[in-house]
Amino acid sequence: MSAEQKIDNVLSIRDLSVHYSTNRGELNALRHVNLDVPKGSIVGVVGESGCGKSTLISSIIRLLAENAIVPNGSINFEGSNLLTISEDEMRAIRGQRMSIVFQDPMSTLNPVISIGRQMIDIQYRDKKTKQQKRQRSIEMLASVGIPDPESRLDQYPHEFSGGMQQRISIAMALQAQPSLLIADEPTTALDATLEVQIIHLLKDLQRDMGCSILFISHHLGVIAELCDYVVVMYAGEVVEQGTARDVFHLPAHPYTEKLLKCDPASIAEKSRSLPTIPGEIPDLTSLPSGCVFKNRCDKAMPKCDSVVPEWRESAQGHFVSCHWAKP
Repeated sequence: MSAEQKIDNVLSIRDLSVHYSTNRGELNALRHVNLDVPKGSIVGVVGESGCGKSTLISSIIRLLAENAIVPNGSINFEGSNLLTISEDEMRAIRGQRMSIVFQDPMSTLNPVISIGRQMIDIQYRDKKTKQQKRQRSIEMLASVGIPDPESRLDQYPHEFSGGMQQRISIAMALQAQPSLLIADEPTTALDATLEVQIIHLLKDLQRDMGCSILFISHHLGVIAELCDYVVVMYAGEVVEQGTARDVFHLPAHPYTEKLLKCDPASIAEKSRSLPTIPGEIPDLTSLPSGCVFKNRCDKAMPKCDSVVPEWRESAQGHFVSCHWAKP
């Protein structure tokens, strides 16, 4: 992105590395990650399981495990480096200026407390009356398509379907009108019809509220439908980043190409088996030299064995880490 665009980022991650101390040695979960979320945009992060998506989220909200080590990097959110501010300052950001929607709504909603009480309780920072908070909760439920929201405030999570529970989770996350919403695979537990509804809902809410969304998913179709920009991660590294159109139509990294070929929607003929990427993600406690994807890449060349690819701009606003990429 240009220097002018970088000024308008709500979130900018630079050279972020996160390691975990384990009995087998230091596990390199994230390595030199760079990522931008421009204001008013939706950025999708995609990659296989184990690519570092969860660690990335935990780093941003600063809820890493006790054995985590952050040797380098910065996470700049609205002018503050989240890695250096105090815990009190971070608590003031979570739930107010930054919110998160998790994959399973039942991990978010308390099953023994009514929806209304939960939505009112999370507004504890606001100096409003209980009635004003209740009215705000009603408005938020209505905005996410919950019918008869006033009477449903008194119901419990088990009285709603899975799709409705996820809508409630989104309403709670957006209740404080945050600058950044992190959506951690919020459609994975839903069927295809509900998934489409949630995607359209997020699009509409993002447009109406003007917030930015960092959308984490392994579903390429959802990323293509929802996101303005795409970040492709592999084995703890960002290997490609650009607009959704560029990444999906002109992929510059062999891993991105293989991911796109694995999408069931791209299968032209009937088959008994789904396409996969041969090989496995490397051991993050004992990383190979050179390119981290070389053992699974059919374009690998001798240079890939010893030289780590540079992060370069292959086209305007389209970045990639690959020796094959044209500068």
